[in-house]
Amino acid sequence: MTSSYQQQLDAKVERISAQFAEYQPPALEVFESPEQYYRMRAEFRIWHTEDDLFYAMFERDENNNKRVIRINEFPVADRSINDLMPQLLEAFKADATLGHRLFEVHFLATLKGEVLVSLIYHRKLDESWEPAAKALAEKLKIKLIGRSRGQKFVLSDEFVVEELSVFDRKYQYKQIESSFTQPNAQVCQKMLEWACNVAQQSDKDLLELYCGNGNFTLPLSTRFRRALATELAKSSVYAAEWNIEQNGIDNIQVARLSAEEFTQAFNGDRTFRRLQEANIDLSTYDFDTVFVDPPRAGIDDETLKLLQRFERIIYISCNPDTLHDNLKQLSQTHKITKFALFDQFPYTHHVESGVLLEKR
Repeated sequence: MTSSYQQQLDAKVERISAQFAEYQPPALEVFESPEQYYRMRAEFRIWHTEDDLFYAMFERDENNNKRVIRINEFPVADRSINDLMPQLLEAFKADATLGHRLFEVHFLATLKGEVLVSLIYHRKLDESWEPAAKALAEKLKIKLIGRSRGQKFVLSDEFVVEELSVFDRKYQYKQIESSFTQPNAQVCQKMLEWACNVAQQSDKDLLELYCGNGNFTLPLSTRFRRALATELAKSSVYAAEWNIEQNGIDNIQVARLSAEEFTQAFNGDRTFRRLQEANIDLSTYDFDTVFVDPPRAGIDDETLKLLQRFERIIYISCNPDTLHDNLKQLSQTHKITKFALFDQFPYTHHVESGVLLEKR
């Protein structure tokens, strides 16, 4: 396992170094993943036969036909998920109320030890399901949600609370079922520390676009006078505000705006009632750094123009191709002064990378 992990990581380093060579970045900083038990989320189909049911995933053969792969253990996922898998399967087999027409099982785990399990059914859940599910949740000490078409049973909470360590401080994060969270929590902690290190310490303000649940916002706020974070998804804004309050941080405001909408507001092209309702006055901010962690599609042209107005840009990317494309514009005004690879997704071709860009 060790040699294969190192080989795949070396291949990623070689590929990313070659891909970005034209921008003349500094030496690539490489942040490794644990080789096993690193993924905090996992989703499995439940495959039913005449006398059995089991966790399943699929792979395609050379003719593009799907083949069912029986999953007895999953060392990619956190240990808590692996420990729960056989216990849940035993319960599904023993009680038809829980196992009948069960279609998928989704796990969301935390380093703190909390686990949320979502059971998705291809049948209407009747009144017998809830007491059976509650008994199972209490026995296994997990949070449990049941779903079928038009139904959602939340037995306790529809979230877990994660705890991430950044240098000598621990941050609590509400992570809501079906919302985006970083899948590799141990590498995520390395990303947070890297971002704080490259941000250094500023007596000015931070702008963050695409803030999600405030994953980066919370630790980065310690490096700035104030931070303004933007996010469009209501559930993520709600989680971010909960996280800010839970961690006792008082220098962050969250605006429910897309990156494009913030650009319009910042340029004075449009006024937004959402800013007024959140008591956010953009004229009171003195930004010198912008932090972005955009979706795989990258950043639109108007937002790229906005980024070019800042002294420093910290850009975390889950897609090196769109990062490379965005740098065509950003490198006209900024130079890469830090360059990092975070192995969030071992044994896959996916790469998470980070750059610090400073104005030329």
